[in-house]
Amino acid sequence: MKARKVFVWQWGKRGAGPRIAVDLANGLGALPRTSVQLSLSDQAEILHSHHAPANVLTFRTYRSAFGLFCKFLQAPVIITRLFMAILSNRPDIAICAMPGPLDVLMAHALRRAGVPVITIIHDARAHPGDGYPLQMFLQRILIRQSSSLVTFSQHVAKTLSGDASCQGKRILSLSHPPFIGTNAAPPFSHQGKPKLLMFGRLLPYKGLDLLAAALPQVDIPIECRVIGQGPASPELAELQKINGVQVENRWVPENELSQLIGWADVLLLPYREASQSGVGAMAAAGGRYIVATNVGGLTEQFADNSQAVLCEPEPAAIAQAITSLLKNPPPIFPVPDSTLAWQELGRNILDRYLP
Repeated sequence: MKARKVFVWQWGKRGAGPRIAVDLANGLGALPRTSVQLSLSDQAEILHSHHAPANVLTFRTYRSAFGLFCKFLQAPVIITRLFMAILSNRPDIAICAMPGPLDVLMAHALRRAGVPVITIIHDARAHPGDGYPLQMFLQRILIRQSSSLVTFSQHVAKTLSGDASCQGKRILSLSHPPFIGTNAAPPFSHQGKPKLLMFGRLLPYKGLDLLAAALPQVDIPIECRVIGQGPASPELAELQKINGVQVENRWVPENELSQLIGWADVLLLPYREASQSGVGAMAAAGGRYIVATNVGGLTEQFADNSQAVLCEPEPAAIAQAITSLLKNPPPIFPVPDSTLAWQELGRNILDRYLP
């Protein structure tokens, strides 16, 4: 039987996008009669990490806003080159693992070559302070160029279904698999103070103010790290003043992620809004406990996770959830098989869109 040829691409430089593309490509490649070609940005951080893929096509992206502008000026030439490259080894289907600024060029070339494009949409709306200029405008263009869409939550799928750009598009909602590569000793095995971690973009919608108001209400001595990159804010200043809390406003490189997640006993997601959480997917892969607010896609992402506690996005509720978990943690269950989870994600996409 003829092998299915799948092309997966993600041209982000760092963060969850390249990681999702690598794990998805690996999962697809493990399926029967399936061959996969992966394309990443030549500047992708993951290419120089312990999680680097073995075989990858690199695409020269850009280093500045001016560089991105120049890429769009060269769009006709770039699309033609991509189109010719696709024709030389035409895939049966192409999957964009996470939308980015230049994906509209690749999607246009794929459509010219008659290749169906499946785009994984992570956010139906831009979060306050997050993303890049024209993000949603370019995403709507990419959606129109796509044959079908995949989301990691019903929350995002429901919002997309009401958008004009999605009319007539098939939307498949699947769960976010645990990321591959996180391995650590069980939570609380260090016998010291409970270690709490809030990690990711340090932006207001992540509930920094809720956490700053909640932590002083926790009556158990803790060690808490708030780590990520974001603008200086009164909320971060308040967190820094709390006894036992350390704020590290910095980008966390790819090779440090597993160690960081493994340090924590409990991951905190005190968000005011959310589509889903890639950080939560890392915590699940590492067998960490999770305290998350009952908002957006977090509810469905962690509803069946026995080591997760959901609460309302209010300081008192967050403090109560943390305290209850620390005093009476649920049993620790075996860490989910991340490799199989990404295989299942790939199988669900192919079975739906490529018989």
